[in-house]
Amino acid sequence: MCDYLRLEWTPLHTTLFLSLIHSLHRTTSTHRISKCLIENKVIKGSLTGISIGTITHAGTVTPTQKLWRSFQALGAIAFAYSYSIILIEIQDTLKAPPAEYKTMKKATYLSIFVTTTFYLLCGCMGYAAFGDEAPGNLLTGFGFYDPYWLLDIANIAIVVHLVGAYQVYCQPLFAFIEKWSAQRWSKSDFLTTEYDLPIPFYGIYQLNFFRVMWRTLFVIVTTVLAMLLPFFNDVIGLLGALGFWPLTVYFPIEMYMSQKKIKRWGRQWIGFQILSFGCLLVSVAAAVGSVAGVVLDLKTYKPFKTSY
Repeated sequence: MCDYLRLEWTPLHTTLFLSLIHSLHRTTSTHRISKCLIENKVIKGSLTGISIGTITHAGTVTPTQKLWRSFQALGAIAFAYSYSIILIEIQDTLKAPPAEYKTMKKATYLSIFVTTTFYLLCGCMGYAAFGDEAPGNLLTGFGFYDPYWLLDIANIAIVVHLVGAYQVYCQPLFAFIEKWSAQRWSKSDFLTTEYDLPIPFYGIYQLNFFRVMWRTLFVIVTTVLAMLLPFFNDVIGLLGALGFWPLTVYFPIEMYMSQKKIKRWGRQWIGFQILSFGCLLVSVAAAVGSVAGVVLDLKTYKPFKTSY
């Protein structure tokens, strides 16, 4: 099913490596937050979030904007757990025994625990350190940049993490498009022909012109769009909202109920439906809040300039 992923360096190894890099980034961010918190000797912020009347780059925070920001935050949290799109692809590359699902279950529990720990540290401690002035991006919105070497390490970790994660997350889409195109136009040499390209110290690399051109074009288009619409928090919240309910909640629940043959209108079936509907409401609220944030940011929008 996933022959394009069956390499010696499997997606599991890639994901573990990227997770370590991501942990390095979060560790450096937490260190800087802790330093600021200790130096200030004051815990800022409040339990109710940003104060109404706070001046931001988009203007003064109103009660309505605070509500949208709360909804947007739900999308950002959902985005942090939107790994289900590649979970099955990674599981398909695992070796048995032990059974793939058992190994993946342990890895999932561990990853959720580590992810939650780091995000709670960055989120809670960051808000305690900066209060209403807490930036959306902890590495670019700080009021200080000392020590510089620590900031450089964190930024390098981000580049390595995102470049690698981009490839891992896009592989299912790449494989689907290339397989569908090859079946649709099976007689096209441009789509189906593989050319052997010898590479020193590597061996033979099979080159396909369609694969090179379409993937390159895809990366260019998505990069330009990301630079053209640089609403960091809003986009993160919107992506989390769009992908959370269908991919992380609805389809896994439906597959589980089908596999276990859970009867309709039974206690378990009703419980799963309540869970699914509740998560749907969260996704809708997060999407609305993120869109409202984009509309607000458009008032001060400058192309190719990121706003946090």
